[in-house]
Amino acid sequence: MEIETKKRDAEDWFRTLRDQICAEFEMIEDAGHGEAPAGRFERKQWQRPTDDGSNGGGGEISAMRGRVFEKVGVNISTVSGIFSEQFRKEIKGAASDGRFWASGISLVAHMCSPRVPAVHMNTRMIVTSKHWFGGGADLTPMKPVQEDTDAFHAGMRGACDRADESYYPKYKKWCDEYFYLKHRDEPRGIGGIFFDDLDSGDWEADFTFLRDVGTSFLDTYAAIVRHRMDENWTPEEREHQLVRRGRYVEFNLLWDRGTRFGMMTGGNPEAILMSLPPEVRWP
Repeated sequence: MEIETKKRDAEDWFRTLRDQICAEFEMIEDAGHGEAPAGRFERKQWQRPTDDGSNGGGGEISAMRGRVFEKVGVNISTVSGIFSEQFRKEIKGAASDGRFWASGISLVAHMCSPRVPAVHMNTRMIVTSKHWFGGGADLTPMKPVQEDTDAFHAGMRGACDRADESYYPKYKKWCDEYFYLKHRDEPRGIGGIFFDDLDSGDWEADFTFLRDVGTSFLDTYAAIVRHRMDENWTPEEREHQLVRRGRYVEFNLLWDRGTRFGMMTGGNPEAILMSLPPEVRWP
């Protein structure tokens, strides 16, 4: 398969997954209870600026605030250009001329209820002189609940095992190590999976796995939200939620590779920083 066909298929999939996620999350909003109206996604397109006026691609932000999702962003983007001399040394296959193409989807949800865990998911395809997939998903409850932890990991394990039974233990470990706040010596949440540089030599198999990660995430997380969203919670739980959100902010600004990649490639700051919660507290 030609690389241009692979790029088009990947970009089309990220858009399809975005639509599936937004539709499901809006149905959850309709099913939720509360005085606030059910939320709806609002979309905003953006273009990546370039020095010479050429087409650098862009993306689309889909953001919603409602009675179940306090703030959720589901962003897609497809960008291309040339890495800086400094940054190309950090990216596989970019050292020769620095040219790149990248497409992906990124999601972060911060919930109204402290009983419903926050979540992150992203999948992407990167092309330089090489091409590969990356991504994953991880769950961040305010207080871990074993039932939810088991359900989330079962969903991620299922996607991994259908592709290769060696993936889950490897990608779970990678996630645990990656989503770790080194400056506080504590994990961000209860983990999930994280992978990068995935190029097994069978692009179709890798792409099937990438799609399965996205759909398994949606099925698993939507079920957790529906199960927890109408539970009663206390002001003390809300306070704890806001403090834990501070840890989320710290990780994304200090350690997250996606934040760095977006900023170093001229991405849209609003899209890159949509992961930040709407309200947070540092005591």
